[in-house]
Amino acid sequence: MIKILLVDDEKGITEALQGFFKQRGFATKTANSGEEALKSVKTDKPDIVFLDIRMKGANGLDVLEQIKKIDNNIKVIMLTIHEEKEMVEKASALGADEYITKPFRIGYLEEVVIKKIQELMKDKK
Repeated sequence: MIKILLVDDEKGITEALQGFFKQRGFATKTANSGEEALKSVKTDKPDIVFLDIRMKGANGLDVLEQIKKIDNNIKVIMLTIHEEKEMVEKASALGADEYITKPFRIGYLEEVVIKKIQELMKDKK
């Protein structure tokens, strides 16, 4: 079963995403801080992480860098309200697999997850 970690300092966003993915049969966990996310990555070993860039405390880009050091195979999808070219470039350089701007279409999220699952399956062959 594909495991998804949802990371955002806005609890409403993680709860909404968790409901969406649970309805589709995914195992989900949530984290509301970068520190909590890193603990979860180490213990739960998710396949895909949705990660907010701008959070209180640890910056999402710093968390992204740490996740990739823990396990470079984890697909990390950055979520943000900012579509700054510099931010996208930095996230890509740190290993982000995708970049989604809020507000997003739920259908688009599903498409991105399906694409990342296909990549994961291809990598495991």
